[in-house]
Amino acid sequence: MKYTYLPKQDPEVFAMVGGEARREMEGLELIPSENYVSKAVLEALGTLFTNKYAEGTPGRRYYGGQTFTDQVESLAIERAKALFGADHANVQPLSGAAANLIAFSSWMDVGDTVLAMDLSHGGHLTHGAPVTFAAKAFRFIRYGMKDISTGVIDYGQLEAMAMEHRPKIILAGFSAYPRELDYDRFLLIAQKVGAMAMADMAHVAGLIAAGSLANPLKHGFHVMTTTTHKTLRGPRGAMILSRGKVGNPLKAPERTLENLPTLIDRAVFPGLQGGPHMHQIAAIAVALKEAGTPEFKAYGQQVVKNAKAMAARLKHHGCQLVTGGTDNHLILLNAVASFNKNGAELQDLLESAGITTNKNAIPDDTLPPFRPSGLRLGTPAATSRGMKEPQMEQIADWIAALGRGEAGPEKIRDDVRTLCLKFPSPSGLAEPV
Repeated sequence: MKYTYLPKQDPEVFAMVGGEARREMEGLELIPSENYVSKAVLEALGTLFTNKYAEGTPGRRYYGGQTFTDQVESLAIERAKALFGADHANVQPLSGAAANLIAFSSWMDVGDTVLAMDLSHGGHLTHGAPVTFAAKAFRFIRYGMKDISTGVIDYGQLEAMAMEHRPKIILAGFSAYPRELDYDRFLLIAQKVGAMAMADMAHVAGLIAAGSLANPLKHGFHVMTTTTHKTLRGPRGAMILSRGKVGNPLKAPERTLENLPTLIDRAVFPGLQGGPHMHQIAAIAVALKEAGTPEFKAYGQQVVKNAKAMAARLKHHGCQLVTGGTDNHLILLNAVASFNKNGAELQDLLESAGITTNKNAIPDDTLPPFRPSGLRLGTPAATSRGMKEPQMEQIADWIAALGRGEAGPEKIRDDVRTLCLKFPSPSGLAEPV
């Protein structure tokens, strides 16, 4: 990108922008929750919509001057509904954590129960980790995998827990789970206990949009939350998609599944947020249009192919993977079993070679959170650069060589840089700043 005013007005910040540009241009991004946006998304983020307050929803705002904010938010809503087959979409949540808290509060009172995946088995912090506000406001009961070697969820345990605790919400979703979920089984259990079936698809929404993975809404789920970055390749933000109908905004709705859209809108504003970030929503609209193209469908399919290729190559090198492989975009590597290093040590070693990953707990991890046993890898960003199976195998070879001490990080860093310069990111970071 070309910068005109920033270099002169704030050279310190400009230098940091340049440093990040070079890091992204010359290094491999393998954190599964990160990606590169298009130049069009970047431009939308820098528009004058950043100047405008727009509390409320399109057609019902608390400030004047909303002609174009209403238009761009309505466009984002319609594109989200069409892409995911939803009856309603709210595109205002500022993050995935906020979206989950909004969804919880739309359907539950303080102290009500959620049945969600255990953090150590692949769930997310917002699914009831004790350190979060959600865990203070609501009661979380946690399910996990029946067989860690395959990743199969213990649906029998899940159903027994649901029958015992009668949760208001049964939550399907994950942050570090490499396998597909049985959404029909989740829904059946939710129906037995009268719970709302909610899916947190922040990690895989782009793969759902591309048709590479199943869509929980099409399996009858009531609510789906997602971030708009990660595999969806939009700006940082979130959406709540739901089934049902929007009711009279002047009348307090009953807490029924049919009224979920109105309950969610009210939980967003005035419930938990104020003014939405309209420049962010404009960029979400652009990303959703991109996600509806044939090119994006091919991208989503390649993400999964690349993850499978990398997982297979790592196993070829004797690496131990949680669940034995992957069905989606991410791989969870047992760093201790594979290289006798904890996840933090392996993360630092790879970063010294220009390969960015993140340390992560493995199921029933005995090590502390900042020195866990695992390392999380993903293919969305590398796939956005146009890399395919041969490059994934090469990357796996580098990881194995570094982990075993068979090659030094300086040599591999040069090789990584050479590869990355052949595959520039769609953000245009190869351009001088």
